[in-house]
Amino acid sequence: MASRSLPYHTQDVHYDNAKFRHRSPFKVITQALATSRIRYNCGGCSTGKFLMLLMIVGLTFLIVHKSSNQSTSSVLLNGAASEEPKHVNKGISRIRRIWRKPPRLPPRLPPNEVQNVNSSLEQERFVWVSRQQKVKEAFLHAWSGYRNYAMGYDELKPLSKRGTDGLGGLGATIIDSLDTSIIMGADEIVSEAVTWIENQLKERIEKKGQVNLFETTIRVLGGLLSAYHLSEGDKGNISDSGIPMTLKGVKPELFVEIAKDLADRLLSAFTSSPTPIPFSDVILHDRSAHPAPDGFSSTSEVSTLQLEFNYLSKISGDPKYGSEAMKVLEHFRTLPKVEGLVPIYISPHSGQFSGENIRLGSRGDSYYEYLIKVWIQQRNSGNQINYLYEMYEQAMRGVKNLLVRKSVPKGLVFVGELPYGPKGSFSPKMDHLVCFLPGTLALGATKGMTKKKAMELSMLKTEDLENLKLAEDLAKTCFQMYAVTSTGLAPEIAYFNIEGDSEGGGLDGGNKSSEYINDIIIKHNDRHNLLRPETVESLFVLHRITEDPKYREWGWQIFEAFEKYTKVESGGYTSLDDVTVIPPHTRDKMETFFLGETLKYLYLLFGDDNVLPLDKFVFNTEAHPLPIISSEDSA
Repeated sequence: MASRSLPYHTQDVHYDNAKFRHRSPFKVITQALATSRIRYNCGGCSTGKFLMLLMIVGLTFLIVHKSSNQSTSSVLLNGAASEEPKHVNKGISRIRRIWRKPPRLPPRLPPNEVQNVNSSLEQERFVWVSRQQKVKEAFLHAWSGYRNYAMGYDELKPLSKRGTDGLGGLGATIIDSLDTSIIMGADEIVSEAVTWIENQLKERIEKKGQVNLFETTIRVLGGLLSAYHLSEGDKGNISDSGIPMTLKGVKPELFVEIAKDLADRLLSAFTSSPTPIPFSDVILHDRSAHPAPDGFSSTSEVSTLQLEFNYLSKISGDPKYGSEAMKVLEHFRTLPKVEGLVPIYISPHSGQFSGENIRLGSRGDSYYEYLIKVWIQQRNSGNQINYLYEMYEQAMRGVKNLLVRKSVPKGLVFVGELPYGPKGSFSPKMDHLVCFLPGTLALGATKGMTKKKAMELSMLKTEDLENLKLAEDLAKTCFQMYAVTSTGLAPEIAYFNIEGDSEGGGLDGGNKSSEYINDIIIKHNDRHNLLRPETVESLFVLHRITEDPKYREWGWQIFEAFEKYTKVESGGYTSLDDVTVIPPHTRDKMETFFLGETLKYLYLLFGDDNVLPLDKFVFNTEAHPLPIISSEDSA
């Protein structure tokens, strides 16, 4: 756990570092004589002065001669004892003891202050360990509601105490929660989840109908692959995770076996399409695929599959999974862009973008996230994927040039939209989903290292430092989207007050004490909260990289608001319809990502930095950690 050193007042205000410098024998004697309080009677006469001068010269000669003999003897005889008479040596030592004062020691904290510093650090660590435990208790409470009322369904409706299938009926909450329970050491939940997967999941995959390629990949396939790694299936890298696998009897090969079966069926979305852009929907039981009803795929959905398929190729030894997924990004490389930015729809029939709507919110967000994360995952494989890093850098320049603005009157930095392309009007609208960006910018700047280490290694370019500063500014804005509301929870969408726009009257967040009450506008249809993870994800990444404790404090405030307003006593947590009023209106649903992402990121935020280090792991867009592929693996 990162900690701050505590300031203290040095006790020895007269400390002088010069006292540690080498002093010559002559200087030792003259300084000693000059400062001695003994007064010799002969000192007042000329004879006495002459005799004193002779004594000084003689002693100096003896000392210098002795030192020279010792040095010469050491060089010529490899350390043999000097032939200097013992009585001379003994005499010189006695003179040195008389006249030379020992150097003063550097100042030290008094024992009571050392104890206070250690005590403060221990107290700080205890606070965050206890808060991390509170997050684990929230996870156990969320799981208890799901297990009691919705086991086997995709999601829990906590208020009506029943389950619902909205993600294809593959028990998405179970698989999304599995690696969270491993990370937290919740062995009972791990056991329950593994038993269900072993007994139910394979049959469901074989019999189920339509699923969304993107949602199934990031939640189910990603969850299985992460569980495989964290349950010690990937022996070469497991020690890097910092997570002990305490539950015995878990069979990692079960996860990869089911993951391969699922991925083989999902591949039909790629092979059925006439272009490298996959269809959006897959029929699992007959291994077929088709496009969405409007014929288009979301840009973010087709470009957010590569981490998972690449890792499956690595552990299975079959390159077909990664090869098909990477064709999408290779195709994107060839398409026209607006300063690196892309529209939010693409046609699998033509392989071209559709429309001009550019945003980093829904349908656009994770395209930008995976550009840098796939490059980090695969960067040991050689120069052939450097185009991803170049695309990422170009896109971030486009974000700064075209989408970043400041609100009035207080100047919050936010990312807006271009719904009609670069020639159309700018919209000061920012989805909560955009709050993934601070973490992505920070990760792209340091590649997962701490800022301190990256600067010591001279790895940060000017552009990296600019991106890191933007990440911190945007993280502040994302937190204020929470703090500005009555409940302390963010809306799904916020608008920002800008020069020339006066539509914010009466549409504030309700927290009148907020400094930014007039900067953030929340329209009536946008006031819901779905327990989303993006802000706490960025707080986690920024805390790891900057080591600034404020990100933990912000995360704790958000967690307390979740506990206060979304917890359902019978089990689970509920989404909200309106975050601007108290008590808030509720929405009867607990999304899988609350267990798979939100609580996981909060738990990691409050924990030790050696758990899932960011220079050795990448988190997929559903917060499932996958190891960075080493050069040996890529070879």
